Amino acid sequence: MKIYLNEQPEIIAATLSLFELRQQKKPGADLLIVNGYPTDADQSLKEDDRVVLIQRGEQPTAEDLQHLMMARHTPGVHEKIKNSCVGIAGVGGLGSNIAIALSRVGVGKLILVDFDMVEPSNLNRQQYFIDQIGLPKVEAMKENLLRINPGVEISTHHQRVTAENLTQLFSSVDVLVEAFDAAEQKALLARNFLSKVTDKPLVAASGMAGFEPSNSIQTQKIGDRLYLCGDGTTAAGPGRGLMAPRVGIAAHHQANAVLRLLLGEEPN
Repeated sequence: MKIYLNEQPEIIAATLSLFELRQQKKPGADLLIVNGYPTDADQSLKEDDRVVLIQRGEQPTAEDLQHLMMARHTPGVHEKIKNSCVGIAGVGGLGSNIAIALSRVGVGKLILVDFDMVEPSNLNRQQYFIDQIGLPKVEAMKENLLRINPGVEISTHHQRVTAENLTQLFSSVDVLVEAFDAAEQKALLARNFLSKVTDKPLVAASGMAGFEPSNSIQTQKIGDRLYLCGDGTTAAGPGRGLMAPRVGIAAHHQANAVLRLLLGEEPN
């Protein structure tokens, strides 16, 4: 009988139980996950079950870490996303949160593009640390992502996205994420990407400032390949800043939209 042990195919006897498998493969394992759910009870195993055996406190290899991080996913998800490539244009409040979420779910390659540096004012909502102030955001983000998931491939570009370089930067992506602050940057990216890269979707954002209700942020399809996350209206301005909770909600709408697209599902 074939099962998947730590995401690798394994042939076992049809009568082998979970505890017997642990005794054979990893007697010290103290966390057992079967088909995405932890269990402390012995049970029969079935064809194509996915089992992960973890020993707490053990430092895994990069390859093992990939398997362990994916252990809580719905079976089969990892295979569909590990070979995917996602571009993120802008790694500020939206993009830094999106990049971390996609790294955690196991997207195989990220292309990060941003011209900016980490500043003290970024720390109220962006996924950087005080000792990274002054670094290019793309390099600081790469450093943080590799601390979370050393198995992700990260390509960084410390530059502005323009109409001229956009195709070169993002033609290889499966999905592109727009995560800029300025409206003119957003418009330039959307207009040029959708017209020049004609077979890939774009996940954009608009309206996530302040502390308005969380549920006003939604994911909508507004074109053949364009998805928009946010409330569509709430921009930053005097008396209404960009704050971690609501920016994070919009960013995770975008990350989840990307994940659904990679899995062949409609985000909205």
